[in-house]
Amino acid sequence: MVREALGRCAHALCVFFRRRYLCFFLLFSWFPVIVKTSSGPRYMVGSKPKIDKASLTAGTRVALDMTTLTVMRKLQREVDPLVFNMLHEDPGSVQYGEVGGLSEQIRQMREVIELPLTNPELFKRVGIKTPKGVLLYGPPGTGKTLLARAMASNMNCNFMKVVASAIVDKYIGESARVIREMFAYARDHEPCIIFMDEIDAIGGRRFSQGTSADREIQRTLMELLNQLDGFDELGAVKIIMATNRPDVLDPALMRPGRLDRKIEIPLPNETARVDILKIHSSKIAKQGDI
Repeated sequence: MVREALGRCAHALCVFFRRRYLCFFLLFSWFPVIVKTSSGPRYMVGSKPKIDKASLTAGTRVALDMTTLTVMRKLQREVDPLVFNMLHEDPGSVQYGEVGGLSEQIRQMREVIELPLTNPELFKRVGIKTPKGVLLYGPPGTGKTLLARAMASNMNCNFMKVVASAIVDKYIGESARVIREMFAYARDHEPCIIFMDEIDAIGGRRFSQGTSADREIQRTLMELLNQLDGFDELGAVKIIMATNRPDVLDPALMRPGRLDRKIEIPLPNETARVDILKIHSSKIAKQGDI
C-alpha cells in the first residue's frame, strides 16, 4: 500500500513537472523577450500573438500584464514635450507665389530640399549623395522663415520648427539630449523637414576659454554636428537653418557634407519690391496695375 502510494505520488510529480516544463519550453521557445521593468529587474517573458515580433527591438517600450508579465502592447517612443510640440508646428498654407522677389532662392531650395525627397532615385542613378541641409542667411525680415514655411507647405511631409535659443538649458547634457531626441523623432516621422531658426545661438565659433554656459553650448553644437554626419544616416530628413549672422558660425558647421548649400536672402531690390507690393495688394480694390 505504501509502495503503491509512493509510486502514484512519484508519477503525479513527474506528470506535473513534465507539464510545467513543457509549458515553460513552449512559451519561451515560441518567442522569448527580455524586458526591464521601471523598478529595475529584468525578466524573460512571452508576447501576444498579434504583436509584430520583428518590431520588438532593443529599446522598445512595451506594456506588460501585471500577473503574467506577458508583453501586451508596443508603446510609442518616449518623447520630450518640447520635441513633440516641434512636429505639431503648423507651417500654414503658404504658396511659392506668395513669396515675392525670391524666385532664384526658391529654385535653389527646391533643388536641395524638395528634389531629394520627391525623387531620390535620380541621385541613386547618378551615384551621388543627396544634400543634407541648407543655410539661409541675410538681414532680418527678408523672408527666411517664410521661405521655409512655403517649402513645407508645398510638400507632403512633416515639418519641425525650433528656435535654437530655446534648446539651450542650464543643466549639463540636457541641450544635447534634446538635439538627439529631435533627430530621432524626425527619423520616426520621415519624410521630415527640420527648420532651425537663429542657429547662431548654438552654432557660434568654439573657443578654448569661457564659462560653463559657453561649454554647454559647445557640447550642444558637437551633438548637432554628430547628428548631421554621424554614423546614423539622415535618410528622408532635411535640415534648413536660418541666421542673420553667418560670420559668427563655426567653420565645422559650414563645411560641405553638413550644410551643402548656402543661400543668401538679400534685401529686396526695386523689382522685388514691386512683386511684394503686388502680392500684398492683390486683395485690395485698386484702379489700374502697380
